[in-house]
Amino acid sequence: MGMGRRGEGYVVIQFLLFFAIAFAPSWGPLHALPVLRPIGAVLFALGALLGLWGLLALGRNLTPLPHPRDSNQLVQHGPYRIVRHPIYAAVLIGAFGYSLFRFSFLGLVLAILLLALFDFKTRREETWLVERHPDYTEYRKRVRKLIPWVY
Repeated sequence: MGMGRRGEGYVVIQFLLFFAIAFAPSWGPLHALPVLRPIGAVLFALGALLGLWGLLALGRNLTPLPHPRDSNQLVQHGPYRIVRHPIYAAVLIGAFGYSLFRFSFLGLVLAILLLALFDFKTRREETWLVERHPDYTEYRKRVRKLIPWVY
């Protein structure tokens, strides 16, 4: 499936998923577990903090597209020491937290789809990063992709 020369299609799909998660109805079996609301709030806040940290560390390298900027520098400090894609990780943590906070079973399902999309998108992005930064291969061996210390 063609996703555009710089990965524009991935961005369109992810924003559609963001919208769907934001407006997913609050229904399903989650209402039976009121403890999910504070857990969701904490996850959402952690996601926001990780995202901000990732944005600040990435600086001028930031682009909404998976294709790196021509002037891209490999960032390995800040949150990039613990996860290769901290902004994606932050969005995922936030999406799961938001869905739990709202007791949205559909939101959780959509967040899982977002995880799958980010996993697929990072494969393409990392191909470009390896082409641009030969030391990315070693970095990839040391640091997890989407979930700090886990995956």
